[in-house]
Order: sequence, then C-alpha cells, then structure tokens
Amino acid sequence: MRYEQSTDGIRVRVQPRFSLADSDPGEGKFVFSYDIMMCNEGETSAQLLFRHWHIHDAAGEDTEVDGDGVVGEQPTLGPGDSHEYKSYCVLRSPVGYMEGYYTFVRPDGELFRVAVPRFELSGPFVLPSPMSDVDDGEPGLMN
Repeated sequence: MRYEQSTDGIRVRVQPRFSLADSDPGEGKFVFSYDIMMCNEGETSAQLLFRHWHIHDAAGEDTEVDGDGVVGEQPTLGPGDSHEYKSYCVLRSPVGYMEGYYTFVRPDGELFRVAVPRFELSGPFVLPSPMSDVDDGEPGLMN
C-alpha cells in the first residue's frame, strides 16, 4: 500500500514494507522498511531541515524521533524537483504505524511543516504453535 499527502506544495509519498529477512518474530523483532519520495509541486524552492516521527508499536510503546534532515541529507527541492530515500524502523510487535512531519525553509527564511501521512506497519502475526504437545515457549508464525 502507498500513502500520499501534499502540504504547501510539497507532496510526500510513502511505501512501507515488512522485511522478513531482517526480522526475528520469535524474538519480538519486526523490521519495516519504507521508501519516501517528496516532490516540490510549488513555484518556490524549499530545503528540508528537520524531521519529526511519531512511531506507534502495538506492543504499547510510542516513540518520538527528531533529527536534522533525512538519512544525513538536507535536500533543496526546486520547483518540479523530487528527492527519494529509504529508511527503516524496528518494532516489538507486528503491528504499528508511523506519522510525522518535515520542517522546510523557503529562500526568504519562511519555515513551514510538511505532513507525512500516517502509514500502517503490518507484518506476520505471532501465535503459540498448536502443533506440539509440549510448550517449548516458541511462537509460531501465521501470515
């Protein structure tokens, strides 16, 4: 599934994915990658300065993450320009979501926030395995 939202001429598209190869459901480690593309559909350039994320884990944990730029970059988007990057987050449960915003600045010094739409993180469900008479404490996977 892909999520998309536009704020003040900057369109943000997000495509999350569950990464089974990097996850360990039996240990409560669920890794989600996400691809983000931002495009300046306005008439003025803008530079991304900061990011803010709210990460919700169904295991009961919420995390706030703030930082400069994205993956070490603070791209400037001229009219019609776009910037793409990939990142990831790790949850303790197979279900959660992320949402947030980027802070941009225009050449005249105007700061503005660009919303990142809430996107769902959904991986496999972990259930006790009914296959064994002995409870070895190891969860089973159900896709």
